[in-house]
Amino acid sequence: TNKGKGVNLILCPNPSHLESVGPVMQGISRALIEKDHDFKPETLCPVIIHGDAAIAGQGVVYELTQMARLNPYSTGGTLHIVVNNQVGFTTNYIDGRSSTYCTDVAKVTQCPVFHVNGDDAEAVCHVMKLALDFRQRFHSDVFVDLLGYRRHGHNEGDEPKFTQPILYKAIAAHKDPRTIYSEKLQASGAIEGSLADEMEERFKTMLQERLTESKELSKAVITSFLADRWMGYERATDPDLERSPETGVNKKLLLDIAVKLAEVPAGKKFFDKLERILHERATMVKEDRLDWGMGELLAYGSLLCEGHSVRLTGQDVERGTFSHRHAVVKVEDSEEEYIHLKHLREGQALMQVYNSPLNEYAALGYEYGYGFATPASLTLWEAQFGDFANGAQIIIDQFIAAGEVKWLRANGLVLLLPHGYEGQGPEHSSARLERFLQLCADDNIQVCNITSPANYFHVLRRQMLRPFRKPLVIMTPKSLLRHPMAKSASSEFIEESHFKRILSDRMEIPDAKVRRLVLCSGKVAYD
Repeated sequence: TNKGKGVNLILCPNPSHLESVGPVMQGISRALIEKDHDFKPETLCPVIIHGDAAIAGQGVVYELTQMARLNPYSTGGTLHIVVNNQVGFTTNYIDGRSSTYCTDVAKVTQCPVFHVNGDDAEAVCHVMKLALDFRQRFHSDVFVDLLGYRRHGHNEGDEPKFTQPILYKAIAAHKDPRTIYSEKLQASGAIEGSLADEMEERFKTMLQERLTESKELSKAVITSFLADRWMGYERATDPDLERSPETGVNKKLLLDIAVKLAEVPAGKKFFDKLERILHERATMVKEDRLDWGMGELLAYGSLLCEGHSVRLTGQDVERGTFSHRHAVVKVEDSEEEYIHLKHLREGQALMQVYNSPLNEYAALGYEYGYGFATPASLTLWEAQFGDFANGAQIIIDQFIAAGEVKWLRANGLVLLLPHGYEGQGPEHSSARLERFLQLCADDNIQVCNITSPANYFHVLRRQMLRPFRKPLVIMTPKSLLRHPMAKSASSEFIEESHFKRILSDRMEIPDAKVRRLVLCSGKVAYD
């Protein structure tokens, strides 16, 4: 920089699906900005480079714009650079949008938009500096509409005159920005004509030297964009995935957390039904019959006490779609929030639990990005109903299922999908387990339909306690949340216990009389 300081540049993995990298990059940015429970947006500036057609045409841009100023998703402002040159596709701009400007989505959050002529080099430099200064000062998104043109077609073999003959006659006769600026400087006497030619030759020579150098390298060394955060993590093998390490916890720690989860803090008053729920938590501990919600909260609580941060977001996650979680409770008369998981012990790790806006595409992409940068933290996204994950299918296909192969970078993101196959008719019945199974190949993701609260506890903890990371998709239940048989004893959570691939039905049947084994999971197992 002009102040003599270095700048670290992180380039995010970017699939061809237009604008899908935007929320992923924002999630990475948020994770890097968070420093020891503090939020320091000045330390990093997210930059998204858009095309004019994509920023106007892709709905995920609007989703991300709506999230920009929400507390769980803010990154302190993003610099949006729009390369406005009709490179998106072979259609005139009047057929690509209804708005006057391609950047009119910025009006949603009343962000400044700078329209600048790409032929004016000094104006472009001035606007870029002004936009960055504005972001750093006001922590707001800023849009730069860089007006230009594509001299050639949409791709290498395209003929632009097929669709825009008049425009491309004009472009063919138009001088490029470098020539325009060089002539301007020469006319003002700022430089000699020969200097521009010498600079161009030096630049071409440098490019040729680098090309020659690259060909001489026997093997390219590629440093991952987040290598420092992934030190010590391994690439999983088949045997690694077949083993389940011990994920049980000390019994005293388990019971201490359970007591904290059932407390009504001194001076707080929750409404009667909520206090009854907290009382039921205490009762299930005394009776040693822990339910689904308690198993989940104990998993989060134990990880927090062991130093692993937890971030849980999605629609209705604070209470849970079917009101089983109640991770965030409200004081009756003030609506003050109280989060039991933040008050377990001194020095515990950061717990974040946030209701998301009503979108899936950007919200899931954001959490995938957050998980990219935080392998030591448990990151979870929950759909309101499992079938709402359909709205985020591009993230699932392009990133979650394929990311480790495409970019050699793992991710431990957890998808919680309340599947709703419980008598609700045709709607909320398309969280198809088989869709996710069809995406499985070469150990790329884990797909589970859990049956017991203890196994749920262990599969969540296992995400953090193995030396590798894999995305985990869980079809979470409805009836099992309160099913009288779907209970686990505390002995199933403590030392030397682990995730079990097969749960016996515990029936005492002599082996000689067994003629058939039936394998099933979840609600079907209890039925």
